[in-house]
Amino acid sequence: MSVYIHHIETSVPTIQGEQRALLDRLKKIHEGDRKTQAILHRIYQQSGIENRHTVIEDYFSEDSDSFFNRCFNPEAIPTTGERNQRYEQAAKELFLKTAEQLIKQQKTAELPEITHVITVSCTGFFAPGPDYEIVKKLGLPSSTQRFHVGFMGCYAAFPALRMAHAFCAQDPNAVVLIVATELCSLHFSPKTDPDTLIAGSVFSDGSAGALVSAIKPKGKGFELKGFANDLAYEGEQDMAWTIGDTGFDMTLSSYVPDIIKQNLSTITDRLFTTFDIRQEHILDWAIHPGGRAILDKVEQNLDLDSVQIQASRKVLQNYGNMSSATILFVLKELLEADWDHRLPLVQEPKLEQVQKLQDEQDPELSPLVLAMAFGPGLSIESALLAKVKG
Repeated sequence: MSVYIHHIETSVPTIQGEQRALLDRLKKIHEGDRKTQAILHRIYQQSGIENRHTVIEDYFSEDSDSFFNRCFNPEAIPTTGERNQRYEQAAKELFLKTAEQLIKQQKTAELPEITHVITVSCTGFFAPGPDYEIVKKLGLPSSTQRFHVGFMGCYAAFPALRMAHAFCAQDPNAVVLIVATELCSLHFSPKTDPDTLIAGSVFSDGSAGALVSAIKPKGKGFELKGFANDLAYEGEQDMAWTIGDTGFDMTLSSYVPDIIKQNLSTITDRLFTTFDIRQEHILDWAIHPGGRAILDKVEQNLDLDSVQIQASRKVLQNYGNMSSATILFVLKELLEADWDHRLPLVQEPKLEQVQKLQDEQDPELSPLVLAMAFGPGLSIESALLAKVKG
């Protein structure tokens, strides 16, 4: 049975900061530490990020008692409890905002009642959880089935989509609401080791959600064709996340892009074999923008045209890495693209290859999208999608 993404919504906190401004602030904080300043300059200048959003209200305050400045004061640094308290308050607002937008869209799309709610997050905890808040505050039936995918990291939207696909394949009347919300900025760390500085340079806050159903969309959408996943055990220590006394300790090693590059073919070959396609069938690659170097390695290793990965770079530039929510931002970019004018953007000879292969297989075949994300473990998750033009 075919299962579809009907709609994608995104939300971000109102507070926005330029990457350059944050770099200047950090250099000032580390004044006198020339080595750390040099590392920060190189990392931030090469990040591919221009703007990021945060739920920290006093992010730009010069007050020494501001939350951000306290993150660098050993005597006043926010505890994990304080950070999680802020998470609970701010995350509820974003979860509800994104879910409310999806519910409004669901009513205009004339879908049946929402039957399942799946929430995703790895930057905080509270119970009853965000799934409960969505059902209660937005007036869904108390019998709505609820699930929470927690602490899986940047790839967690894929397990949520897998669950939604399974629910809808089993019940053709199921309508699944997925919302992923991450508030990474609450865990800013004063540590100056390169891995922590890299993590601090990319992670940001945001929320995204999707409606999934076995009912074919009347407008634009994606058909979920299938999934594939794998583990690169050699990267277990290079991408990790644990709970410390002063926030969540995030590790994002500079080796991660190379580890991903070495393991890409394993997961792509599996998908290509399963669906009897070749790489040339894939028009767009929705790659989780964990960092600029990751996108560079994927583009180079797969010999992609720059336009094929453009949506990922755009999201990285405008929002940074919002952990699990990010891949839905990328898919939203592709979903809203003008597909009738999209094909000519791909340079020769890839355009000819895509069009020729589509004509050979099925003249009505929609362009395919391969979505992929990476997380702790090192975990690699992917999904093959087909554009529904509506």
